[in-house]
Amino acid sequence: MILASQSPRRRELLALITPEFEIIPAQGEEILPDGITPCDAVKLLSKQKAEEIAARKFPDGRIINTIIAADTVVAIDGEILGKPHSAQHASEMLHKLSGREHSVFTGVTVISGERRFTFAEETTVEFFPLTEQEIADYIATGDPMDKAGAYGIQGRGALLVRRINGDYYNVMGLPAGELYQRLRAMKLI
Repeated sequence: MILASQSPRRRELLALITPEFEIIPAQGEEILPDGITPCDAVKLLSKQKAEEIAARKFPDGRIINTIIAADTVVAIDGEILGKPHSAQHASEMLHKLSGREHSVFTGVTVISGERRFTFAEETTVEFFPLTEQEIADYIATGDPMDKAGAYGIQGRGALLVRRINGDYYNVMGLPAGELYQRLRAMKLI
């Protein structure tokens, strides 16, 4: 089994499902068509990642049984918030999220031989109203810089969250329960 992601959070969550997997991150550029919805975006990106790994020829001639790829975005008012490219960008994102509800979408694609499926999960998250100092202190930790929407719920970002509705692990980047059920139904684990 291959996880097409270098996310430590996805690695940790997939390990709950199966201890037997290898990390081979997809390298392709993420390109989205204009006007795509956040839900369709994560499904498309996860599919692109899985198909990239499925198309690779491995020098040792091995055959890959199952590939799992995922992509997560934060969206508010229909706008997709990716990973911030600077502290200023992270600050802008956190200001948008402050005191408001937003959605976290994760798309997952599984390819196992000729069998393929893609699904997306949505979790809504509401932030407390954030002060300038809270935003600056959080950015100073460095935690927001590699996370969609400029926060990680599993770390200090938890202090920003008033409530969630849906799968907590989806906000971390992999809807582990749903993925487990689907893999089991297909007899892949």
